Amino acid sequence: MKNTVLMTKGSISKNIIKFAVPIFFGNVFQQLYNFVDSIILGNFVGKEALAAVTSSSSMIFLFVGFISGIFMGAGVVISRYYGAEDNETVSKAIHTNIAFAVFAGIALTVIGLILTPHILVWMKTPDSVISSSLIYVRIYFGGIMSVVLYNAASSVYQAVGDTKHPLIFLIVASLINVTLDLIFVGLLKWGIAGAAAATVIAQTTSFLLAIGYLMRSKDVYHIDIKKIRINKDLLKEIVKMGIPAGVQNSVIGLANMVVQFNINIFDDVAMAGCGAYSRIEGFVFVPIMSFNFSLTTFVSQNLGAGEYERVKKGVRFGILTSMVLAESVGLLFFLFAPKLIAIFNSDPEVIAFGSKQAHIEALFYFLLAFSHSVSAVLRGAGKSFWSMVVMLGCWCVFRVTYLTVVISIIQQIEVVFWGYPLTWFLSSFIFFFMLFFSKWQKGFSIKKEPALAFPPREDKTVR
Repeated sequence: MKNTVLMTKGSISKNIIKFAVPIFFGNVFQQLYNFVDSIILGNFVGKEALAAVTSSSSMIFLFVGFISGIFMGAGVVISRYYGAEDNETVSKAIHTNIAFAVFAGIALTVIGLILTPHILVWMKTPDSVISSSLIYVRIYFGGIMSVVLYNAASSVYQAVGDTKHPLIFLIVASLINVTLDLIFVGLLKWGIAGAAAATVIAQTTSFLLAIGYLMRSKDVYHIDIKKIRINKDLLKEIVKMGIPAGVQNSVIGLANMVVQFNINIFDDVAMAGCGAYSRIEGFVFVPIMSFNFSLTTFVSQNLGAGEYERVKKGVRFGILTSMVLAESVGLLFFLFAPKLIAIFNSDPEVIAFGSKQAHIEALFYFLLAFSHSVSAVLRGAGKSFWSMVVMLGCWCVFRVTYLTVVISIIQQIEVVFWGYPLTWFLSSFIFFFMLFFSKWQKGFSIKKEPALAFPPREDKTVR
């Protein structure tokens, strides 16, 4: 298993970095083809096409984010048994995960195709943009099965500590996506339909590569088509672990849709500028998510092996590193925002909107990193329910309430932008107490239901 990382032994920092670095570069390539998508659309088609993709993105994340959260739960379950060296249960969990993915992919295809047109109307997507948005989401959801199955396969790689192969798959997919973008949009002039088709083909390629390698592997994570079936007990465990993460993702997606709703009020120029900002912000998530995946796997494997002190040391290292990297990227974004936004579209108004958002949000990325990192730690410890509760309260209820109330009084787009750092601060404040004053690392077991993140009331621990 030379391509995997067993995090229960050896240097803590080296294990976490060894796991995170391939994910980092994989995410860079993934963001790169989103980046190129937007550049090509913004320059070859126009700001309306860039606005259409932006309008669709938060809605797509609402659906895909929930399913991705379930697979995060699957990764925790597989990683837990892998850390305990229970190979038979690892195999059953992997095949249950793939079987569930097939059913989830079918459901998501149907739901996405039926509901997305209505959601775009509810979001008050401008008439100049809505037809292009519909084309994009229909093609995207037509190929959503590949996204779901790739996420299922990716959760297996993450659980056993193999981040090198997903990196290769993402590099190949990114190169295919960029090449097809240039052909479909730049050369053949297929517009937004060409960009959507290029994305679907690239995602299908990454799925085929990921599943294909697992089927050829002779290790414990080998996939045998004949064994793909649902084990009820393991599915229950996966869903129990995954639903809070899925709800958390969907909550973030729903809150972002409300934000997008308020941005849409300021017309397609604002949508294009904020869309360009979001593509650049995607690179901020690269170090954050890289260490998040690493922390989840590290915590799950080591708690499965009973290495409690090792877990604490790894958590401190992972969170601090993630925060430093995120803030470093944010500082660069703050300084060079106008030039970066101009890459997507040269319209001065588009640049102004995107730069304004960067100058309000970019210096607070360390809070974003801290919230996501603690959430990853709790997920790895089997405490994803509490992470979901915090995100639901701060990133959805508070953010939506803030926008609804304040934007009705002060109708300026800066009000929308400030919604992000305010909610990052609130969630970080709560997560700080959860991390340092609750016994989140206790009660972890592969044989029984995980204990709550907080101890009983009589312990008088901060709740």
